[in-house]
Amino acid sequence: MLYTDIKLVPELMDGILDMGYKETTPIQEQAIPLLLDGHDIIGCAKTGTGKTAAFLIPIINHIILNKEKNPGGALVITPTRELAKQIDQIADGLRYHTDVESVSVYGGTSSEDYSQEREALKEGTSLVIGTPGRLMSHLNMGILNGENIHYLILDEADRMLDMGFYDDIMRIVKHLPNLKQRLMFSATMPGPIKKLARGMLTDPKEIMLSVTKTADNLDLQAVSVKEEEKGDFILNLLKEKKFEKAIIFTATKAAAKFVSFKLQSSKIPGKSIHSDKTQAEREDIMLRFKTGELKILVATDILSRGIDIDDIDIVINYSVPPDPEDYVHRVGRTARAEKKGEALTLVSWRDQKSFLKIEEQIGQEINIVEAGEGFTNLGFDREKIRAAPARSHFKKKKPYGNKKYSGKPRNKKRD
Repeated sequence: MLYTDIKLVPELMDGILDMGYKETTPIQEQAIPLLLDGHDIIGCAKTGTGKTAAFLIPIINHIILNKEKNPGGALVITPTRELAKQIDQIADGLRYHTDVESVSVYGGTSSEDYSQEREALKEGTSLVIGTPGRLMSHLNMGILNGENIHYLILDEADRMLDMGFYDDIMRIVKHLPNLKQRLMFSATMPGPIKKLARGMLTDPKEIMLSVTKTADNLDLQAVSVKEEEKGDFILNLLKEKKFEKAIIFTATKAAAKFVSFKLQSSKIPGKSIHSDKTQAEREDIMLRFKTGELKILVATDILSRGIDIDDIDIVINYSVPPDPEDYVHRVGRTARAEKKGEALTLVSWRDQKSFLKIEEQIGQEINIVEAGEGFTNLGFDREKIRAAPARSHFKKKKPYGNKKYSGKPRNKKRD
């Protein structure tokens, strides 16, 4: 469907066309008409499908149309500061020709930024985008007037629940007595999400797009290699192939720091980004990565859903994510906007069963390639891996000495 076929206010349409939007994506084609008609929605779609525009466009249109008769703003709740900033940037483009104002609020900022947030909220900004903790703080202090919020959007709802924000979300909702429309978007639809939806939404329309499939233009590969060889394998790969932009995902901050150290020791322009970095450091690294000054970004899963860059050549999974959905989100950072991309996963002995779960979830076998000269090719026999018992992390305690333990305490002489 063409955007010019949708009945939207002219100034909003100008912003849409300026941003290069011509045809709707599947999530936009289904969601925008329902939202323009005033329905509550629960949508299930992975990142990179255009869901941000799917909810921002109709909500901005509502705000403009109702500004004189029944003015009210919108609140977007999102799990991370990176995602809040990303949504705000898209909102800036869409609302450029309108008089709708937007502000993003999140923790980890300077006192000057906090003061600017306060002023923007007190002036009655129409579109507020923020993380649960910071929004709760502004509501409690009366800086954000919940009575003026008519539209509520929960983005990445599953990730917010994973991060323990359920109670904060419910407290925020209690501060919003005049809601007219509620939207919830999630990449997965587990039981807790359905429970949250039942408690918040009124007769919602459901939009369910496949979230466990990878892009057709994405080349999926894996290497079965020893855990201790992963760092050197990545260095060898990055030296052999010259990527314009690459992201390396790790499961922990410690691993991210280790990989970053390896890169810098080999004079490869890469930096790590994780929750130990200050907000200013993270913003600086992301800006340098976007502009191409940094070729390699090492990131933990906290950023797998908050990186919106279309020209990433390859995603390297240093660690196999235990949740198949996280794999889909990671590799979804490349092969965007109809471009081709690569995703390479490093699979050690301990990763093998988790890797099989990923293959089962996405419905395809991923091509296992040789690690190359100088590295240990562990092999990957799927049938043997499935048949192997789960490894235990605990060892049985040995009895005292070499004798069988009787269960009675041993008498010891005290000095």
